[in-house]
Amino acid sequence: MINNYQLIIEYDGTNYVGWQSQKNGKAIQDRVQNSIKKLLKEKVKLIGSGRTDAGVHAIKQYANFFTKKKIKDKYKFLESINFFLKDSLISVLDIIKKNKSFHSRFSAKKRIYKYIIINRRANLSINKNKSWLVKKKLNIDWIKRGSKILVGTHDFTTFRSSNCGANSPIKKIDNIKIEKYNEQITLTFISKSFLKQQVRSMVGCLKYLGEGKWSLGKFRKVLKSKNRSNCAPPAPACGLYLFDVIY
Repeated sequence: MINNYQLIIEYDGTNYVGWQSQKNGKAIQDRVQNSIKKLLKEKVKLIGSGRTDAGVHAIKQYANFFTKKKIKDKYKFLESINFFLKDSLISVLDIIKKNKSFHSRFSAKKRIYKYIIINRRANLSINKNKSWLVKKKLNIDWIKRGSKILVGTHDFTTFRSSNCGANSPIKKIDNIKIEKYNEQITLTFISKSFLKQQVRSMVGCLKYLGEGKWSLGKFRKVLKSKNRSNCAPPAPACGLYLFDVIY
């Protein structure tokens, strides 16, 4: 009998090439797969809810795998797998039994990403590699107004990485929430799916708007141009978090 299990995984992506297994460096997928193999004495393949890029973090990444083994004691499983991962800055938060048709990527209804900006003059210490330091004062109202332009269904070619493998550049953004608390600005993006580098590209353009480099009219033109060369430099990976996935 084949069993299907879903893991909820948290990680610091700073020293990884991303979620997806790659030949050019350490991937989170490989570290977790190897730990499961040690534990279950069986080779498995993890199916992630999405591919986070190099340096991107996850509060909740979801991944499922199929196994012939039945995991009877989930707490023992979690304790053991986290022992194997203890030096990796990867933690498995939970394991859930799923039906055989469940797929972490294709069964997802919404994905939630958060981006954190620290807007101050002083260098980062505690938040180093966990957020984007922007020293020039940002106008939060302009960022909020710009974010409203992005909500809805659009052709997001401008914000799409040149090596994005998606079939279509058309995506629907359900909501963007902008919050400021002291020097921290948090941007939350909700959509069923995103193009490669879409969130970081949008944040880079919103930063230009907040700095006063662009007007709202320019921001609209950049979106409508469907031209990647018009995009502002993408925000760095260190401030981006896969926050949650809704099933």
